[in-house]
Amino acid sequence: MKWGKFKKVLAVGMAAVFAAALFTGCGGSGDSGKKFLNIATGGTAGTYYPIGGAMAEILNKEIKGMNASAQSTGATVANINMLKDGSVDLAIVQNDITYYAVNGTEMFKDKNVDNIRGIATLYPETCQFVTLDGTGIKSIADLRGKKVAVGAAGSGAEANARQILEAYGITYDDIDVQYLSFAEGASALKDGNVDAAFLTAGYPTASVQDISSQNKIRLLPVDADKADALIAKYPFYTKTVIPAGTYAGFDQEVPTISVMAMLVATDKVDDQMGYDIAKAIFSNLDRLQAAHSVGKLITKEGALKGMSLPMNAGAEKFFKE
Repeated sequence: MKWGKFKKVLAVGMAAVFAAALFTGCGGSGDSGKKFLNIATGGTAGTYYPIGGAMAEILNKEIKGMNASAQSTGATVANINMLKDGSVDLAIVQNDITYYAVNGTEMFKDKNVDNIRGIATLYPETCQFVTLDGTGIKSIADLRGKKVAVGAAGSGAEANARQILEAYGITYDDIDVQYLSFAEGASALKDGNVDAAFLTAGYPTASVQDISSQNKIRLLPVDADKADALIAKYPFYTKTVIPAGTYAGFDQEVPTISVMAMLVATDKVDDQMGYDIAKAIFSNLDRLQAAHSVGKLITKEGALKGMSLPMNAGAEKFFKE
């Protein structure tokens, strides 16, 4: 081949490669070339990681040309920051922390994140106040004047605890507040160093099961009027009932509230891709159920429950069809 002709062929080839590279970034939705999506999850011992891994498998099987992969991360706050800087395309996050990010409040005060869109809400992460039966504490109102582990300082759980106490007219000035992670709070509760401990997690929660295997516990209900007031003020909350017998030795049904785990995307994921992602995942829920027990709580009917930010238009279209 002559040099001039070779240069021309080379130029055409490079242009094609460049066009393909442009196309195959997150959100490209045609059939030619690969489409790459990185999904941020959480720690390998948690719930987000297996669910995210199953989602990646579903997308790879159901969407032509898809190359999706799930990665272990530091969970919600880290995931939102990764979405903000564009290092991931999709992430599993809590809807309350996402609400704070979009609105620039709590741990995202004055640091609004405006490039994320909702794909779907997934399953409840339940707010649980736990005490030992021997403390005599039977309601959240009884926590006034008590030692209460509210979660690690600045965490999503701590914000949940503060908001629920506030609904009962209780501030941190009214309790002996202990900023402990739930693992630390559970240990302190067993040792009698706190009167109650708070966590936000799917039930049954392993650390609460551990306490109930050695001690008679009690879960404190969130009364219906307080739940309604919280939902009116903070739209990310939803009502939940923890079934009787969820924890050994405690046979009462407990009304409370939950935040929702949810799947979100950057605004670089276009509407067609958002539609395709929602359709693929919610047409294959059996695979999520096989990945983790919380999968059975993920339903198409519940996919807009607790949605705390603007949605990807394609995903919204799928759920409203």
